[in-house]
Amino acid sequence: MDTEHIVSTKMEQIALNAKRLPDVSFTSLSHHIDLIWLYEAFKSIRVGGATGVDNVTAAEYEEKLKENLKSLLERAKSGKYKAPPVKRVYIPKAGSKEMRPLGIPTFEDKVLQKAVVWTMEPIYEQDFYECSYGFRKNISAHDALKTLWKGLMDMGGGWIIDLDIRKFFDTIQWKHLREVIKQRVQDGVIIRLIGKWMNAGVMEEAEIKYPEAGTPQGGVISPLLANIFLHEVMDKWMHETVIPLLREKAFEVRYADDVVLCFKSKEDALRVLKVLPKRLKKYGLEMHPEKTKLVQFKMPKNKERGYKQGERPDTFDFLGFTHFWKKSKKGRPVIGKKTGSSRMSKGLKKMNEWCKKNRHMKLSLQHERMCSKVRGHYNYYGVNGNYRMLSKFLRAAERIWRKWLERRDRKRNLYWIKMQKILKRFPLPKPYILHPCV
Repeated sequence: MDTEHIVSTKMEQIALNAKRLPDVSFTSLSHHIDLIWLYEAFKSIRVGGATGVDNVTAAEYEEKLKENLKSLLERAKSGKYKAPPVKRVYIPKAGSKEMRPLGIPTFEDKVLQKAVVWTMEPIYEQDFYECSYGFRKNISAHDALKTLWKGLMDMGGGWIIDLDIRKFFDTIQWKHLREVIKQRVQDGVIIRLIGKWMNAGVMEEAEIKYPEAGTPQGGVISPLLANIFLHEVMDKWMHETVIPLLREKAFEVRYADDVVLCFKSKEDALRVLKVLPKRLKKYGLEMHPEKTKLVQFKMPKNKERGYKQGERPDTFDFLGFTHFWKKSKKGRPVIGKKTGSSRMSKGLKKMNEWCKKNRHMKLSLQHERMCSKVRGHYNYYGVNGNYRMLSKFLRAAERIWRKWLERRDRKRNLYWIKMQKILKRFPLPKPYILHPCV
């Protein structure tokens, strides 16, 4: 039996119904969740991850898989399922002395959340606007960057609202999210399960706390819930209410909670900036007053200072790249992108921490891992016009590697001449452009 085909067929049917009935709220979805559906959800969850509060691994759960899935299905449908608290651990925050909280749900919770995601995702994929790029199938951050670049070039630049929503994932309130979800999904089982996850609590050092707001930390369902919420709060509002009332052209690009609003007219941008706090407050959110910026990003004239070298002050960051105006090879104004300084620092910080921790590892293994990390950087930041920053990252990575190889013993005599010999034998990958059209 091709269980994967059965599930995908059901999802296609849900999507067709959602497209055919754009104004209907679905009251019967949970019947799709059966043993086959849960089995495919189980297969899709990454194994080998950290365990949740029950300390059950994927391998242990699989030992009695059929019995476990039957029990999970019965509890989920009957309302007896009790969402376990999320285990909170702290990991070092790259580029900072602060620690970043990380939520770890139980493996069974991940399976059930994935099953619920598969019932809801086909519906909302028919509703989401093209401006939404975060955590969606076959859509990447580079697609968002391409749309932003093309939109600004076609518009000749303009005014940018670089929107920052203060602690977005930690401040979503269940009462507001429930109202938004019920516009399209009113299945009692689905709504009840999401409510349980929203109120499951967090376990930290054997103590359970119950935050008043926030999506399930580390939950499989969290990205979808965030997209559904911001679809209503930002995307739908911008497209159906705001943009039709503006004097000149405007558009939005959003990747999860990273939002940029682009306007041809300064007056339009100021009008929207004025009402944004009220719009967010209506849904229990808050605009960060310091991190939210209005940036003048108009196409420069040939004689403007710093334009040729890409040193103009009117820049903004989006998805790890600093966007700025520069001259093309043909002498025309064009939007350039380079690795953001904060992202560069974070990447090198992680590299430094890894080299420090693994400096006594066999050199050939170190080289293999270092190559993987460097290629990973190129794979994301390898966009047209960013070769110089890629080279800068490579040189910094080589210096970091040398520093920690030198500290493998007390002599500390690994001069650059010797390091060059090591790099000749174990070279790190040279920079390459993977996204020439972005």
